[in-house]
Amino acid sequence: MGRVLPDLLKEVILLSQQENPVVDTAAGTVRGLRDAAGELYRAIPYAAAPLGVGRFAPPEPHPGWSGVRDGTQPSPTAPQPVRDFGRLDLTPYFGPGWVPGEEYLTVDVRTPAADAGNRPVMVFVHGGGFVTGSTRAALYDGSAFARDGVVLVTVNYRLGIPGFLALEGAPDNRGLLDVVAALRWVRDSIAAFGGDPGNVTVFGQSAGATLTGALLATPEAKGLFRRAIVQSGSGTGAFAPEQAQRVTAAAAAALDAEPTAAAFAEISDERFLEILPALAGLDLQTATAADPLVGLSPFSLVLPVQPADSLVADVDLLLGTNTEEGRLYLVPQGKPDAAADQLGELLFGAGTVRMAQAHAEISTGRTYVYSFGYRSTALDGRLGAAHTVELPFVFDLADEPWLHGDAGLLGPDAAPAGLAAEVHGAWVAFARTGNPGWAAYDPGRAEAHRLGG
Repeated sequence: MGRVLPDLLKEVILLSQQENPVVDTAAGTVRGLRDAAGELYRAIPYAAAPLGVGRFAPPEPHPGWSGVRDGTQPSPTAPQPVRDFGRLDLTPYFGPGWVPGEEYLTVDVRTPAADAGNRPVMVFVHGGGFVTGSTRAALYDGSAFARDGVVLVTVNYRLGIPGFLALEGAPDNRGLLDVVAALRWVRDSIAAFGGDPGNVTVFGQSAGATLTGALLATPEAKGLFRRAIVQSGSGTGAFAPEQAQRVTAAAAAALDAEPTAAAFAEISDERFLEILPALAGLDLQTATAADPLVGLSPFSLVLPVQPADSLVADVDLLLGTNTEEGRLYLVPQGKPDAAADQLGELLFGAGTVRMAQAHAEISTGRTYVYSFGYRSTALDGRLGAAHTVELPFVFDLADEPWLHGDAGLLGPDAAPAGLAAEVHGAWVAFARTGNPGWAAYDPGRAEAHRLGG
């Protein structure tokens, strides 16, 4: 009898594993989970682990694996600091923070079914000021997309010093190179998960939106996606090379190291995180360029020309901002509303308008612009239509209790009936057809379609 029970347990475990879906990719076989929303495959590597000097090199192909890889557990995350927004609980946005592990250049795939469905694909690039965020954030649950016949891919990429610090002997914008590598993985592998590699929409929010906009100006990304959505990003958010060098000099001084990839490869990720406060608030204003992030982050893309002025991709584009973006950064600290609204315009408004105008004038793809105005009642009603407030509506999660309460992103009040269906539906329609359901942008009139207010 002592051996019967263990043998029976082994059979139960084996049967449960056989019931879980399995997909063959070029790198190896991966096992996922099946639930009411469809199928979920987590922590699939799209590139080799960035180790040693590889932390500052272009992403390399993953060497692959033998056997069946467990895709039922979430991925490690890129090294990142803890960010505090006072009374406002942004855990659903930032996720668990740094979860150490070597293989964090991964994607999660949420699909109705890994079959020959040839469905629209949406690839999401998370935000977090180029220093935080991951696919593990609760806000990026893709169940609603799968429910509506879309294959959703969420992407981890390098952050902070490994991802964006300019260093001698290393390519700039390594986090952006990671996203390009993830899009190549989608092109080569997504058909096995039921997606159409010829109908890919890449979308991002905040830093992820700025990266998405940069893809439109990246020759290596041309042909990897058909449409793009830029949520609260900027077509003018990149640092000029001389601005990036100021950050590099400050980092090298704080680390007492030469500003080279070889020297930085000898330094731990923990040490990189320790010096981030020394990089905060650097004066990046130059005679020819203002600080596009107005001191909020020492990291951004490093480009000689802003993406809005160097577009190469002829794709359909949907982009927009929230009406009170800057309140996320100042209201939790008790700063005045007027200053917050001015900050939002500097960070996102002007760069979004410039990108919309450039795309409408240059690209053969269609341009659609939105303005999201629903006002969260968080922080005694003062948070308003702040940065990130649109995300629960895009992912159709606005009724989740963990987004409510006075400290929750959406505040104590219930979300307005129908708004999530409207916003989420527009994103899905755009991914399917290139039209979110309203008139294309006219640079002569410069009007944005209103969502939620």
